[in-house]
Amino acid sequence: MYINSISYYIPEQIVPNSYFEDKNGLSDEWITKRTGIKERRIASPNGNTNTMAVDAVKKAVKILPYSISDIDLIVGATYTPFDTVAGLAHSVQNHFNINKAKAVTITSACSSFVNAVEIVQGYFAMNKAEKALVIASEHNTAYTNENDEQSGHLWGDGASAVFISKNKTSDNDIEIIDVITEGLGNVGKASEAVCLRPLNGGIKMPYGKDVFINANNYMISALTDILEKNNFSVNDLDYVIPHQANIRIIEHIKEELNISEEKALVNIDKLGNTGCASTPIAFSQNQNKFQKGDLIGITVFGGGYSSGAILLKK
Repeated sequence: MYINSISYYIPEQIVPNSYFEDKNGLSDEWITKRTGIKERRIASPNGNTNTMAVDAVKKAVKILPYSISDIDLIVGATYTPFDTVAGLAHSVQNHFNINKAKAVTITSACSSFVNAVEIVQGYFAMNKAEKALVIASEHNTAYTNENDEQSGHLWGDGASAVFISKNKTSDNDIEIIDVITEGLGNVGKASEAVCLRPLNGGIKMPYGKDVFINANNYMISALTDILEKNNFSVNDLDYVIPHQANIRIIEHIKEELNISEEKALVNIDKLGNTGCASTPIAFSQNQNKFQKGDLIGITVFGGGYSSGAILLKK
């Protein structure tokens, strides 16, 4: 599989940590020390999961080496939907008038993007599609309780669009060497640690410590597993893009795997936790850094729980 074009969209409105001092009594210093977040972006009053996705796709189409009408599979990834019936994938299909494409929207919390790429891999393997569009979009602030001192300050909004083909389409393509995922719903406090129950409040994280421990363990194991499976080591990686949930998790991963500061790509300080969109946003933001032959690892962990990793080569 090959990435043919990737882009991102982040809203214009910036919310600094100081905003939450009045909301839940947490200072800028406290939030920064505990999470690494200094500010986050929030969608406009007219914005939502679907509009942000459309804006991300518009940017990606500009550098797409084929027509968007060639897309025969659309996979949306989100746990913060604008509409649970006409889902994210169908909304994008409608906006761009993509005819006869299969369309499905999936959720596996913050690992949903990696799960979406694996779904594309499956369709390609079954010869049911050849060109796919994956959209990861999260409107976290639509579901956030800003007064919640446990997690109200963590979330940001954003989206990313990734065009993927079964076969190589240009010399600028980025190869997806492999993708793996794992459901971890039987681990720890998986069903309670992070939750979003639309009929019973917004996003909550009552067991943050359990999330922290398991995210550290499984983001490391997902990355090392995919490397070993493909006969690489951590030392072979030129860049690592971890899910942007908490800077302490990222620092722990770097320390455990001996990953240098320059190799770990981080945007949580400016964007907060953008859910499953965090890794493709970070990839898109840094794609000009990647040189021919660079090996790039993505590793994620989602509430619920789930984990996954993608190995790419420029």
